[in-house]
Amino acid sequence: MKKVRGFEIANGFEDKDIHIPVRKTAHSAGYDIEAAEDTTIPVFKPGMKPTLVPTGLKAYCMDDECFFLLNRSSGPKKGLVLANGIGLVDSDYYNNPDNDGHFMFAYYNSSDHDIEIKKGEAIGQLVFTKYLVVDNDSAVGERKGGFGSTDK
Repeated sequence: MKKVRGFEIANGFEDKDIHIPVRKTAHSAGYDIEAAEDTTIPVFKPGMKPTLVPTGLKAYCMDDECFFLLNRSSGPKKGLVLANGIGLVDSDYYNNPDNDGHFMFAYYNSSDHDIEIKKGEAIGQLVFTKYLVVDNDSAVGERKGGFGSTDK
């Protein structure tokens, strides 16, 4: 059977009781993603880097597809803000040599107290989608690494 799109446990998380994401209803666009471990997200201070919340997952999709990492609707109510607004992950991120394609959620905390994320807590959603390219597209580069590697 040819793999089209789906989820796998990322290297290093095989024995961590990671749950493969599911959609909650027949018409849900997003797959609910859980935290792979307890994580504390400190209150934001200017100049600080976002906190990466591990998922223990990697996702695969077709060459003309990608996926978005999205905040849950309850996230901003708690003070959770995705550092990049929306995470866009390309199909060639899967199995990359730097991190096996393990995707994480990058959060800032805009509340007045540290936010504790517990293992197994829903932290975001993932939506697969197709994308289009322009006439005479000439992209030929190959991914050489993981997070943030396409501009290197």
